[in-house]
Amino acid sequence: VFDEWGLRQIEPFPRTALNFHGPPGTGKTLSAHALADRLKKTIIVASYAEIESKYHGDGPKNVKALFREAEALGAVLFIDEADSLLSQRLTNVTQGSEQAINSMRSQLLICLEQFHGVVIFSTNLVENYDKAFETRVRHVEFTLPDEECRARIWQLHLVPKLPTAADVDPATLAERFSNVCGRDIKNAVIDAAVRAAVAGADGVTARSLEDAI
Repeated sequence: VFDEWGLRQIEPFPRTALNFHGPPGTGKTLSAHALADRLKKTIIVASYAEIESKYHGDGPKNVKALFREAEALGAVLFIDEADSLLSQRLTNVTQGSEQAINSMRSQLLICLEQFHGVVIFSTNLVENYDKAFETRVRHVEFTLPDEECRARIWQLHLVPKLPTAADVDPATLAERFSNVCGRDIKNAVIDAAVRAAVAGADGVTARSLEDAI
């Protein structure tokens, strides 16, 4: 597409820039790792806290170094808590810290334009994004799982070696508890299993999983 069909003329730096957005615990980070694994690539994970610096000018340098390293390694770059980096740039800048934030965001925009590879941003607050960034990424929304997906997630987390009572049924749990994410289900299974082990019980029951949720 870009070489034989000439589209490099209008897009000299073809890249894949994705934005995973949705509630916490819905699988954004997990999906970034799965995507890297599917592409047989290393993944570099970074967050705003690791990029920012108390030293003026270091933030933009860190952003540039991060993109350079990802491109050199052919790695998938995953930036978590991206709303901190991609939110609207500050106007009426009065402090050095505000200027530093704007510089870091400007550098990110430049790096994104020149990047050859796959970069994934993740956020729980997509509504805070700067419009300049919104149009440069493809948005993928992560929602809470529906009943069918919840049943599958329960089934996958009730692993074969885990002793479960006869009344434990993934479909029933999925139907009864609707407003839960994958992380909630995983934590409930672990919590119920730990409590059962501490109590010297034979395994987990439907009641123990319900209490954990």
